Amino acid sequence: MEKKLKSLTEYFSESTTACLVTMVQGNILSLTLVHFSVAAQTGLFASLSTFLMLYMTKLRSKWFIALLLGTFTAIVDFLVHPGMFGTVITEAVVTGIGAAVLSLIFGFILDLFLRAKKNTS
Repeated sequence: MEKKLKSLTEYFSESTTACLVTMVQGNILSLTLVHFSVAAQTGLFASLSTFLMLYMTKLRSKWFIALLLGTFTAIVDFLVHPGMFGTVITEAVVTGIGAAVLSLIFGFILDLFLRAKKNTS
């Protein structure tokens, strides 16, 4: 149960972070509580969708998780708020790509950490 909660928290943070950064177009000094509220909605629904889909499929590949999280983040971002740049879907697509990239980065870092921990034991 603890591992599942950690995964859900990880998906939420990756999706929310991608949404926050994309929404303000990288200008993190302009973040407001409204931005965080919108990003948290996106993160919550995208992470729950990803978690449920992974639970049903039993697939655990880092690449599949990143693709799934990115896809759900893009869809939810599009539904939660209008895009602020480009066409109506540009921001959502960029947010989804950002969530997928964050998922891959954290997945590889976690693997390196676990290997290092295993080698020292």
